[in-house]
Order: sequence, then structure tokens, then C-alpha cells
Amino acid sequence: MNVINYISSAAVPIIILLIITYGLLEKNKVFDSFTQGAKEGIEVVLGIFPTLIGVFIAVGALRSSGILDLIVNMISPITNILKIPSEIMPLALVRPISGSASTAVATDIMTKFGVDSTIGLIASTIMGSTETTFYTIAIYTACVGVKKIRFVLAAALIADFIGMLFSVIIWGFLS
Repeated sequence: MNVINYISSAAVPIIILLIITYGLLEKNKVFDSFTQGAKEGIEVVLGIFPTLIGVFIAVGALRSSGILDLIVNMISPITNILKIPSEIMPLALVRPISGSASTAVATDIMTKFGVDSTIGLIASTIMGSTETTFYTIAIYTACVGVKKIRFVLAAALIADFIGMLFSVIIWGFLS
């Protein structure tokens, strides 16, 4: 086990050393390439920063306003027919919007119901099989300047819905 710990601790420094060695062998200016990449990275961060602020403000408003509970109550007749536990609905609604908010909701679910409960297992599977769709699309499209995201958004939300639905179906079958 100590060998694995040593290898995992040494992996990143070894990769950095290999990159520097390769760059020197190819007669590239390694440090100049690094600083140029850092400049481009900062430009990307500055370009997507307004989008990030907008997403974070929207998620904060959604969580603190009580709209999430209202939406869960409004769709509960449908989820009851589909036998989807109402306890995971806040996670299902927040997951496409924010990774940190969905992590907080999933942690709350697992604290309340336990990690080995059916609800906890469904929440874990949803966290692993879905994506923070709005966040990801906002960042990637803002970075490359894409304005028309209608079809990408529809496909991604369908994939999220199927991931969530099958999480419920599989754990309902296995429990």
C-alpha cells in the first residue's frame, strides 16, 4: 500500500518533469509557453466570469426564495404517480443548475436518510449519472461565443431526466 501512495504522490511532479524535459528536447521555450498559456487562461476566466456570477446569483435566489419547495409541491402529483420519492425532488431540480448546491442537497438527503437507504442510493446515483447542465452549457458556450443553445440544452436536459429516472427505477428494482 505504501508503494501506491508513493506513486500517486509522485505522479504529478513526474508528469511536470516529463513535460519540461520533452519541451527542452524539442528546443521549445518551456517557460515562455507556460506564461503564454497562463495569460490565455486568465483571459478565459475573465470572459466567463460574468456568466459564473449570473449562475451563482440565480442558484442562490432559487434556494433561498422557497421556489424550490413550491415546485416540488406542484409536481408531487406527477411524481407520486411515477413512484418517484419526493425526498429526491429538490436534488433532481437543483442538479442541472449547480454542482455545489446539488452536493449540499445530496449531503442533506444522506444525513437525513442515511447513505445505504434507498433514498440515499438514488441520490448518489443521480449525482454520478447527471451533469450540472446549465452551468456546463453556460461556461462552454460563453467561452466559445455560441449563442444558439436550444438543441444542446434540450438534449442535455433529456439525458439528465433519463439519468434521474433510471436511478429511481434501478434502485426501486434492487431494493
